[in-house]
Amino acid sequence: MSELTPSVPSEPTRLTVEQYFGLVEAGALTEEDRVELLEGVVVAMPPSDPPHASAVTRVSAALFEAVGRRAVVRTQCAFVAGRSVPEPDVAVVPGSFADYDTTHPRSAFLVVEVADSSLPQDRISKGRIYAAAGVPEYWIVNLRDGVVEVMREPEAAAARYRERRITARGEQIELAALPDAAVAVSELLPGH
Repeated sequence: MSELTPSVPSEPTRLTVEQYFGLVEAGALTEEDRVELLEGVVVAMPPSDPPHASAVTRVSAALFEAVGRRAVVRTQCAFVAGRSVPEPDVAVVPGSFADYDTTHPRSAFLVVEVADSSLPQDRISKGRIYAAAGVPEYWIVNLRDGVVEVMREPEAAAARYRERRITARGEQIELAALPDAAVAVSELLPGH
């Protein structure tokens, strides 16, 4: 009688950022594919339902108003972070619009993800990616609990944020990198 050996799941193929963009340029990946590169793995993004879309629009508008022309507010655009190319729901990046005419940003003042079904991935995987990239501030607009989770003080080598706090309606969040820019939590959350 032969022994059966349990099969071991294979490690997914890890792509470089250049290989990923090569797939996009070759047309193998398109906008309709709704994917992003996370730690070298192409990952499907969940579809956007009305509460998610509403929150993304609210966050983008509130940050654009708060930041003005001191930085660029990008919505659901590529951000290069090590071996990852996430498409955060909103990112506040340094410079001007023209700085990103031919390249994607590799640094950000703030990255925001709107989360419901993606909450575990946004907390764990994306939190690690943004901390490792040295993004000074990461917000999760948590639609499940109606709060905004604010992470600050990245430890790039450990790929984690040292500070994490929960903010609720009635509170304001001041941007760490632009201290004169603040938004009300209630402006970011849909519904009541």
